[in-house]
Amino acid sequence: MMPQRVRLQHEAAVQHPSSIIGCRVRRDPPNSTERYTRWINQLTPEQLLTQVFTSNGPTVIMPSWFCSRAWFSHVGPFDEGGQGVPEDLLFFYEHLRKGGGVIRVDQSLLLYRHHPQAATHSILETTIWTHRVRFLEERALPRWAAFTIWNAGKQGRRLYRSLTATSKRKVVAFCDVDENKIRKGFYCHEDSEERPKPRIPILHFRAAQPPFVICVKLDLTGGAFEDNLRSLHLQEGQDFLHFS
Repeated sequence: MMPQRVRLQHEAAVQHPSSIIGCRVRRDPPNSTERYTRWINQLTPEQLLTQVFTSNGPTVIMPSWFCSRAWFSHVGPFDEGGQGVPEDLLFFYEHLRKGGGVIRVDQSLLLYRHHPQAATHSILETTIWTHRVRFLEERALPRWAAFTIWNAGKQGRRLYRSLTATSKRKVVAFCDVDENKIRKGFYCHEDSEERPKPRIPILHFRAAQPPFVICVKLDLTGGAFEDNLRSLHLQEGQDFLHFS
């Protein structure tokens, strides 16, 4: 960590005693996890709270965390269940449940090394997915009477199938830009025990109604998806949330 890290994060923690304080980071090797590193460093203050549902995990990375001992004790401790437990994600979710904030010092105060044998790779994606879906259902979906899943492909359908029956009933449509999916007209949940089986319409994104749960990964389409989203003039957190 950089020599000024403790001083700068302590100053922020004094001003925000119930927040986790993070910072910007540099990666070693420099070109490793480029998309993830951009996400870590470029989130706006508002997105530190609105993008907590994505597959990237906590919006300030755990190696950068700084908070008071009193707040840590109020939230914690970490789940010490051992290998395969995403203890930083679970702590972060509990922190948010207890009304904690998320602040980032906008200086690069940490050199964050990346290597294939890191312990984080021992956690199953399915484990993290389950925690993320439950947290979405707990924190976001109760605010909406109905919503649209943006992505009629694999990830969007997986989210739909992972929802509880109550949350599934709130899904009024899928939306997409893929004309083949849109021409199909609907998604039928074949594994459903309901009769008749649910048939969820598939619409072009311009014909769909917010709010949206977005299951499209950011920074992968050369800006096309981001341009489409911006064209709708929606407010993140209120009109849409990122999940992928």
